[in-house]
Amino acid sequence: MTKEVLIHQIIDVLARAGFALSDRCNIRPRSFDVAARKDETLLLCKVLFNIDGLNEETAREMKYLAEYLGGSAIVVGAKTRDQMLEDSVVYMRYDILALNVQTLFDYFIENVPPLVSAAPGGLYVSIEGDILKKARMGQSMSLGTLAAMVGVSRRTISKYEEEGMDASIDVVLQLEDIFGVELAKPIDILKSCGSRKPRKKAESITEIQDKPSTLLPEDLILNTISMLGYDVLPTAQAPFKAISRDKSSVILTGVSEFNTTVVKRAHLMSSISCVTETQSVFIINGHSKIKSVENTVMIEKKELDRISDSQELLNFIEERRETHDEK
Repeated sequence: MTKEVLIHQIIDVLARAGFALSDRCNIRPRSFDVAARKDETLLLCKVLFNIDGLNEETAREMKYLAEYLGGSAIVVGAKTRDQMLEDSVVYMRYDILALNVQTLFDYFIENVPPLVSAAPGGLYVSIEGDILKKARMGQSMSLGTLAAMVGVSRRTISKYEEEGMDASIDVVLQLEDIFGVELAKPIDILKSCGSRKPRKKAESITEIQDKPSTLLPEDLILNTISMLGYDVLPTAQAPFKAISRDKSSVILTGVSEFNTTVVKRAHLMSSISCVTETQSVFIINGHSKIKSVENTVMIEKKELDRISDSQELLNFIEERRETHDEK
């Protein structure tokens, strides 16, 4: 299987599950390959044949983008190290959940969540502690007796019951056989993605501007947007330069001089903005030959300099988009 085949399989699964998908991000480097939305569920999906190819910088940007956009970041791949990813098993790379296409299919189309997570030392299952405790007490069995039957300590059984501590597959199978109940806790892929917060805070443009030696023309333009009242998160691997957010709107923000690459990026940004339900704007440092590319509005820097606050920017975007639609 090649990465190209893998991407087509993933797109097919998400489309069959009812997701609306953006165009593929075909600009390198890229923190994600496709955005997908179904109702309130938004996915930023990174496709890697070998999930070990995910690096910490890319993972960190994926997490921040997902946080700003109110979605989840996942990696879909085929192998890790020298072995294929197992079905119904989830893996973690830099706090990003990774899985194979079959697990993706089972979760979103068959409504069958995975039960097993891979961790150093093997495969593990989360136990429904309340069910285990109820079953044990229902048979008037002591912690010590049960521990001896499955070959673990009393403390371990107590942690299974009180803290939901993960157990090896063999232990879970033994416990289920002893009590005749299902104890494996299903893994909610979306909650697993959203429950892990980035360990290192991303630098906003207001923090970057405190370092004059690092400022580039693009940073100065993003600083102008920040002064309008936006929280601006610069990106390094997305098809846009930053995400700008205030209380009422989120804007995918590109910054560049006008060229043919800008048009290509603006087209991709438009597709992504439709799926993420955001605005899309390209700030042109100089003269722009066009006013918009689909849903992406082109704004010259001199036009931006005349805007005084975030509401005025939104009004400008809407007016320019309406003018484009009338044509």
